[in-house]
Amino acid sequence: MAERRTVRAAAGAQVLLVVLGIVTTVAQLAGVPASDRLVPAALGVASGTAAVVLARCAARLPGRPGRPWRALAGAGALLALGQALALARPGRDLSSGGVEDLPVLLAVPVAVSAAVLLLPPRASRRVGTRVLLDGVVVTVAVALLGCVLLGDLVTRTADPQQGLISAGYPLVGAVLCGVGLVTLTAVAEARRRAAGWLLVGFVAMALVALAGALGRTSTGAASPVWGGVTVLAWLAMLGAGLRGALCDVVAREEPGRRALPLRGGVLAHGAATAALLAVTGGAVTGRSPSAGEAVAAAVLVVLTSARTLSWAVDAAALTRRLERTEGWFRALVHSGDAVTLVLDAGGRVTSASGPVADRLGRAEADLLGAVLVDLLHPEDRDLLDRVGAALRDGTPDGLPATGRLHATDGTWRDVEVSGAAPAAGRRAGDGLVLHLRDVTERRAGHRELERLAYTDSLTGLPNRARFMAALDDALAGAARGRRSCVLLVDLDGFKAVNDVAGHDAGDRLLCEVADSLRAEARSGDLVARLGGDEFALVVDAAPDEALALAERLVTRLDRTHRYAAPGDPEGAGPVLRTSASVGVTEVVPGADASATVREADLALRTVKAQGKNGVRASGEALVEESARRSRLARDLPGAIARGQLRLVHQPVAGTAERRILGVEALVRWDHPVHGPVSPEEFIGLAEDDGLIVPLQRWVLETATAEHARLVAGGRDLKLGVNISVRHLQARCLVEDVTRALERSGLPARMLMIEVTESVLMDDDERLVAELAELSALGCIVSLDDFGKGYSSLAYLARLPVQVLKMDRGFVSGIDTDPRGAALVGSVVDLGRTLGMDVVAEGVETPEQMALLTALGCRFLQGWLIGRPVPADELAAVVDGFDAARLEVPVPVAVP
Repeated sequence: MAERRTVRAAAGAQVLLVVLGIVTTVAQLAGVPASDRLVPAALGVASGTAAVVLARCAARLPGRPGRPWRALAGAGALLALGQALALARPGRDLSSGGVEDLPVLLAVPVAVSAAVLLLPPRASRRVGTRVLLDGVVVTVAVALLGCVLLGDLVTRTADPQQGLISAGYPLVGAVLCGVGLVTLTAVAEARRRAAGWLLVGFVAMALVALAGALGRTSTGAASPVWGGVTVLAWLAMLGAGLRGALCDVVAREEPGRRALPLRGGVLAHGAATAALLAVTGGAVTGRSPSAGEAVAAAVLVVLTSARTLSWAVDAAALTRRLERTEGWFRALVHSGDAVTLVLDAGGRVTSASGPVADRLGRAEADLLGAVLVDLLHPEDRDLLDRVGAALRDGTPDGLPATGRLHATDGTWRDVEVSGAAPAAGRRAGDGLVLHLRDVTERRAGHRELERLAYTDSLTGLPNRARFMAALDDALAGAARGRRSCVLLVDLDGFKAVNDVAGHDAGDRLLCEVADSLRAEARSGDLVARLGGDEFALVVDAAPDEALALAERLVTRLDRTHRYAAPGDPEGAGPVLRTSASVGVTEVVPGADASATVREADLALRTVKAQGKNGVRASGEALVEESARRSRLARDLPGAIARGQLRLVHQPVAGTAERRILGVEALVRWDHPVHGPVSPEEFIGLAEDDGLIVPLQRWVLETATAEHARLVAGGRDLKLGVNISVRHLQARCLVEDVTRALERSGLPARMLMIEVTESVLMDDDERLVAELAELSALGCIVSLDDFGKGYSSLAYLARLPVQVLKMDRGFVSGIDTDPRGAALVGSVVDLGRTLGMDVVAEGVETPEQMALLTALGCRFLQGWLIGRPVPADELAAVVDGFDAARLEVPVPVAVP
């Protein structure tokens, strides 16, 4: 608390100095008559205030550390006394000396004693010849500079006393500068800032003396400019003393660290250079130097040369020491098995020592100049960041750090950073020194041990330990909002395989199951064998995706097997049926691994109790999802009979014809419990449960019957019906289409069969033949959702397809995405080249329509053209279609 008050007092004193400096300077420059009283009064107040604050700062440093500032406070008091005498002297004339100069002169040795007291005790004082030489150089240089500047003034001064004062003040300033420099270079590191401010104060005191001398003329008139400079330098001197005392208060408990810095020599050479330039400049301008000035300049040259010679001697000694140290260092490095790399601030290798080729697989010449990060494995590019973080934190937790370095032969070497240090001492930003060891063999052995510890020896899958580790990672991800699930898979009928066909057959079955699980799981999922016939998966997916995966696993693992005994022909042996039961649970935040496994195991045992060969979800959300899927799958077969399915029709317009050219029939399911069910949900269920063929038969018959009535009213409209690839694979699509056309009386040319581009993935000639039969029947074949999946353009040319329907993902955003627009243009050109009409789906804005029209797409479908409507409303929509919707008011530039 007391220290804070001292800091506040020092800050207030500095503000006072600034205010007094502004007021007095303005008064002197403006020629205010009362300035002869204002100036000494202001300087007296400033000096007295500084003396009081310095005394308070000294009180915070009891004993020897406070002596310099008590002495400096005494100097301030003497300065304040001198200004008080100046105010009291009758007939005062500030341009000439007087009794007030005596306290000011006495303040100089007191200030010098403050510098001496700031030095360390004699026993630990390190004031060498070079430090003293720097001080002498500065003293002589400042004195010579003062003589050059004041020589003419002294010779013109009639009053011997005034001349003595004019010449004496600069000499005093020179001594102060020399003493201040010696103090700066000799004090302990903790007090270096305080000594620096003291030197600034001494320089300001010298400037006071110099400006005061220059302001005195032979006539006794004071110059306002030099008077202002004198006042500002005086206040700067007091402010520097306050800053020095304040720095010493803050740093008084820091450990001492003494060093002779370069700054002393630099300051000395700078002062010498300025003085010699002043003498040279005077000689050039016609001013002949006096004998004393010539002698001082010669002495200064000799002293500066001696100081330069001492630098050369120091540099030679330092060079020999560095060479000797470097020799020790290289011997030490080459005697070990580690490689030492020196990196610059950009991470570039500047030096490499040790067995580089043997340990890193690269020649030393290949490493020099290379950026080390570029040679690391992409997954290990943060190696230097980890090392740098360990150095900044001052903790060894980040070391040793391991990464993979690319060798010249193309292999990866495992290297370990066993030690690191900043390349420039404390300045870590200037580079690093790294000690690297080749740990490839050790890491390979470690990985092999880890593989053995975490891998099932029979199936090659991760074992229970690896599964639990993955589950812990999933729990950590759940805390960050990532959703994942656990699936427990248990084989049904495995015991019978072991008992009847033998354990070898059981092992073969387990390997087959492991392959099946790998095939169904995604690349990021973990498949593990827990033991016996129990497997587990950790999937990075939401519950609905996890349930879908579990259902696929149940379907795939429901199989019959024949395992022949040794010596029997292939295919012999009893027929054995196996299936799988799966329990699913979501990984929830806050749970632990054991509780999560128990939840999944509870769901698995529930499946076993209910007859096996099924899926059960644990947890409320999963139970609801499982119940919904089960209810929809159970109710879908009877949805047609109960009248829960209905058709809606969405129009397709032609930009050239400016009317509705066709409609697409879309099936909807209104469930009595769950309400409207999206086609994406129940179509997938129908495909999985083998119900897609009867469902699409009903769609074909209903849609053709409704459309025939629409055509009978004189409307020339095509009808599009979506057909699943499963219907094509069933080999009954042609028969179903023929029957629907015959019953409805709709001409075949009015029917467009829309198949998704997944047909391109199944390179089956029978599917192509089925589509060719439909085309020969007179139907139009359309490839729906083109571009949504994986299209094979070579196979596309072989299909009997007349229409390409671009997926809505192509159209969305084309008005703002030039690349998307270019892609749409390519599809339109492709259709034109292959002789196919191109229909754009998902057209919702006039801007999209305008751009599609400009790209040459003639057929549009989407909410901008019309929303899906029931059959009884379709006639009104077609008849009342406003052709103005297809107008493009402003031509659109194609990107």
